Amino acid sequence: MKQINILGIESSCDDTSASIIQDGILLSNITAGQAVHKKYGGVVPELASRAHQANIVPTIDAALKEAKVLPQDISAVAFTQGPGLMGSLLVGSSFAKGFALSQDIPLVAVNHLQGHISALFLLEKNEKRTLPQFPFLTLLVSGGHTQIIIVRDFFDQEIIGQTIDDAAGEAFDKCAKVIGLGYPGGPMIDKNAKLGNPKKFKFTQPRVGELDFSFSGLKTAFLYFIRDSIKKDEHFIKENMNDICASLQYTIIDILLKKLKNAASKTGINQIAIAGGVSANSGLRNAITKQGELQNWEVYIPDFKYTTDNAAMIAITGYHKFLNNDFASHKVSPNARLKL
Repeated sequence: MKQINILGIESSCDDTSASIIQDGILLSNITAGQAVHKKYGGVVPELASRAHQANIVPTIDAALKEAKVLPQDISAVAFTQGPGLMGSLLVGSSFAKGFALSQDIPLVAVNHLQGHISALFLLEKNEKRTLPQFPFLTLLVSGGHTQIIIVRDFFDQEIIGQTIDDAAGEAFDKCAKVIGLGYPGGPMIDKNAKLGNPKKFKFTQPRVGELDFSFSGLKTAFLYFIRDSIKKDEHFIKENMNDICASLQYTIIDILLKKLKNAASKTGINQIAIAGGVSANSGLRNAITKQGELQNWEVYIPDFKYTTDNAAMIAITGYHKFLNNDFASHKVSPNARLKL
């Protein structure tokens, strides 16, 4: 029986990534980052798309070589259709279309958010790990999204709670900027939080729907807290950095887990997963593990290297779409605001 080799391409933001999945097993996952954005304190869309154009060919070549797979052995090419930055998405989708035409193979369009959930099913060669069983709840947390999703199948997913304004990842990054940390701020807050007291400072938690989130009020309250504290003591941030980070992180995680706990109670589902870039946060990973023990949940956490944007998650989603004969026309267009 012929092997199914899926080439996955991810280019939704500032990481150019390519991956090969063979019969559901990950063979390679190569990612080229873009350090150029650090000096601007955030991703510059035009610079991101230019960097993707420079990175995409060598990244895909490296993924094929690491997997020991030839271009003519690829069964289908999966790419991120959206959501993301339009210029970045265009680079990945254009290359995917060209590659598919040159090899006369199917094209598979993948929702980036669906990819983050599929990352929970990634298996490397000879790896043995318990995978989530349907249905399960996923807390999807990233720079642009914060959602609670019932996952009934690879392609049957329902959002039952989401942010009404800002995402958790954005709250981390914007608050990090307020206290002078670089970009991306989330990992730096996480690093400092490990050395601080999470109960030192108390921040306001929003009162919104039972399963929905809001982080704009927290961001504003944090800004005012820092402003007022500096007025009293100009060295406040420097002298309290670890405690500030720990208290902020504790508050955001507490908000996330309270809603997740509500969702588990409401649905009766005790298989719980996290996904998305913020699932790399060590505080969140530890907190959901502890909460799982208290609530008798079966908790699933993606491997750290598959939490941020990567092509492996696009390739594994593409693999399951391939098995389902779910292919895209070459008329398909990137969608910067694609919904789950």
